[in-house]
Amino acid sequence: MTSTPTSSHGQSPLRTVQVLGHGSAGSAAHVRSLAEGLVARGVRVTVCATADAEQAYGFTAAGARFAQVSPRMDPAAVASLRSACWDADLVHAHGLRAGLRATMALRGLRGPRGARVPLVITWHTKAHSEGARAGLVHLMERRVARAAAVVLGACSDLVDRARERGARDARLAPVAIPRPRPGRAPSEPEDHDRMRRKERAELGAVDRPLLLAVGRLEPHHGHDLLLDAAHAWCSLDPQPLLVIAGEGEQRAALQRRIDAERLPVQLLGRRDDVPELLAAADLVVLPSRWEARSLIAQEALRAGVPLVATDTGGTRELVGPAAELVRYGDAAALARSVLGLLADPVRRDALAAAGRSQAAEWPTEDDTVAQILSVYDELTEPLLSL
Repeated sequence: MTSTPTSSHGQSPLRTVQVLGHGSAGSAAHVRSLAEGLVARGVRVTVCATADAEQAYGFTAAGARFAQVSPRMDPAAVASLRSACWDADLVHAHGLRAGLRATMALRGLRGPRGARVPLVITWHTKAHSEGARAGLVHLMERRVARAAAVVLGACSDLVDRARERGARDARLAPVAIPRPRPGRAPSEPEDHDRMRRKERAELGAVDRPLLLAVGRLEPHHGHDLLLDAAHAWCSLDPQPLLVIAGEGEQRAALQRRIDAERLPVQLLGRRDDVPELLAAADLVVLPSRWEARSLIAQEALRAGVPLVATDTGGTRELVGPAAELVRYGDAAALARSVLGLLADPVRRDALAAAGRSQAAEWPTEDDTVAQILSVYDELTEPLLSL
């Protein structure tokens, strides 16, 4: 049980600031869920993010205050964040860059009770960098890990990384997948079948297998590997169709490959109808170089859609035996797993059932809020008693 978010002297509720950077879909959805749960428990929540994030995730609709703050590192952006934190009892940053900005903004800042404002940082993923930039990222991680009162890692890999960077207190804190919002997922079998037929017709996959990948079109998400694997099913009849939902810097290069190599692949761009795409898919493929707790992996298992994923980061910890895992970089193994599942409906049904069972064991949004609030209580109880 967590304590109530008010002091023993009847003072004002616990005041928290949640800081987002550019905000991946997973971290932004987590902040929205966390804000809603904290507000329901009497905590005052201010979310500092971009206007686009507020429009997409509706932090104010969840009961939070919203402060539009640039994700940049320049003095004006840091000053704006500092202003938003001036009366906070605790600041919680999500991601490395958000954590660094919060560290800069809180330097020398005293809270309303005269004490230093505790900083909690959740690492949702790790930065993907090479060469000189990798050294810079290492320094950023060290600074952020050492500045935080507590670092929360979405998977064990990230907890270990935070400890290696000098974190005083690093803990595992799996981020719960948000519940589907009303109207975003089929609730009855007939609704699922109708949605499935509609989506498959729109995608041109009425009489052919449909494979789905979701993620930004960036190198670490492994879409090049996925295109390599797609050669393995070009000669099949019917020919499976791979659709990739997401935008990013690699779009033009991937499209050139698709056209030049005549691959059965469609780039769908950014989509806000992933539940509908999942309802239509026969398989979900996750070819990433590294993932902590992939949102699409969680959505696939919860929806009972078989998953083929690379065995990296926190993926095995997340999915257990409920997915086919292959070594990253092995396009032939990825293709074999996909083709094997397409040819084996019994195995697909078994994975669908195992996925739903695995998802039932994950922490709920309420579990996540309770864990976070217990951390907040631990850090602020001495302050609230002043």
